[in-house]
Amino acid sequence: MQFQTFFNLKFIISCLYFFLPAYFTNMTPPILAKKNLFNFLAIRVDFGKKFLGNDIFGSHKTWRGVIFGLLVGILFSFFQKFLYQFPFFQKISLIDYSKINILLFGFLISGGALFGDLLFAFIKRRLKLQPGAIFFPFDQINYIIGASIFLTPIFKIKIEVWFLLLILTPILHILTTHIGFYLNLTKSKW
Repeated sequence: MQFQTFFNLKFIISCLYFFLPAYFTNMTPPILAKKNLFNFLAIRVDFGKKFLGNDIFGSHKTWRGVIFGLLVGILFSFFQKFLYQFPFFQKISLIDYSKINILLFGFLISGGALFGDLLFAFIKRRLKLQPGAIFFPFDQINYIIGASIFLTPIFKIKIEVWFLLLILTPILHILTTHIGFYLNLTKSKW
């Protein structure tokens, strides 16, 4: 891919649109926690177990976040499939939503995003970093790494897509997290 094409506005929009299910997956857990919704599912993913003396994932990684993050991401994938009938969305789509198994796609992009988040939470605990501690840039890209691991083998997503997302997402993540903080939706600016 040429440098000029890589920074083409249509390509940028297409990459961001493609990754929207993962963005929504990533935003869902902190919003639910902040709003105290579905507290009966606020059970730690690691059930409070330790690994080498530290939490496996931490107290803020809950089944509420996993279940609803996955659900929201899958639902948004179905919404993308619905939107694909319109020419504008066909032009900006990196994949043909009408020809793929949308449930599988939604599960993999959302499940991959959650996997990446949990993987780096595990790494942070091994480094003795507290939940919420800044772990730049991994806090901003962990879900891209996870989604790429889950999606690429099946849907053959090009490396350029992942590379652009790795560049743009930290910027967008910081901006949206700051906005969320000032709107009282998140507890942290990071």
